Amino acid sequence: MAWNLATTCFFKAGGKPWQLATSRPGVCYVGIVFKKDLSSAEPGNACCGAQMFLDSGDGVVFRGAVGPWLTSTKDEFHLPKEKAKSLMAMVVDAYRKNHGGQAPKELFIHGKTRFSVEEWEGFKETVPHETNVVCVRIRQDAGMKLYRHGTMNIARGVGWVKSQGMAYLWTKGFVPRLQTYAGREVPNPLSIEICRGAADIKQVMGDVLALTKLNYNACIFGDGVPVTLRFADAVGEILTAAPRKNELPPLPFRYYI
Repeated sequence: MAWNLATTCFFKAGGKPWQLATSRPGVCYVGIVFKKDLSSAEPGNACCGAQMFLDSGDGVVFRGAVGPWLTSTKDEFHLPKEKAKSLMAMVVDAYRKNHGGQAPKELFIHGKTRFSVEEWEGFKETVPHETNVVCVRIRQDAGMKLYRHGTMNIARGVGWVKSQGMAYLWTKGFVPRLQTYAGREVPNPLSIEICRGAADIKQVMGDVLALTKLNYNACIFGDGVPVTLRFADAVGEILTAAPRKNELPPLPFRYYI
């Protein structure tokens, strides 16, 4: 409790509790999630929430449009091309404001589903040509289990590269430095898939593992989900509860913890 309160107060005051030593300059991470709009009579209506994280650990929260984003074919939420463009335009503008007008060198967009062609085209048309855009689907996979000899579970950080665009990463497991595993069951890996764009899958895995350490909203040594998706999912509940008449401007991460 004391750690949570101290960390929250320090971060909300403008400080940085900790920072990744392996961060790469010019890299921007964006997590996109959808939250059903329970106040709407239409069951397919949802609010799109996005969270941008910089290499410094700072974050900005964006509220996308509310609309009928549920697809009838795959039972998934997807943005139309124009909405994807407007959302990514807010992300790029916010990045430029924090970096003296410069565009990001690399932009990784994280989601729980594969991004559609319309979304990909909207992203590409908005982001500057010099920026390498990569869409990554991240989801927990209970169908893959990995065991080791002895009494301890597999170590956190173990990965299996299945192909150039697909891998499994164990973000939960035995931590040698702590000599323990903070869990009760056999840990499930994250399924990481590069579904749009091109990038080194090992670099993507390293980034995802690093982003599990940036949750300033909890005293967890290593969260099982990267903060791009963990926090965007939690903030989605706040965004859907906010009045629609009041357009929420992009606000820093610290306003939501």
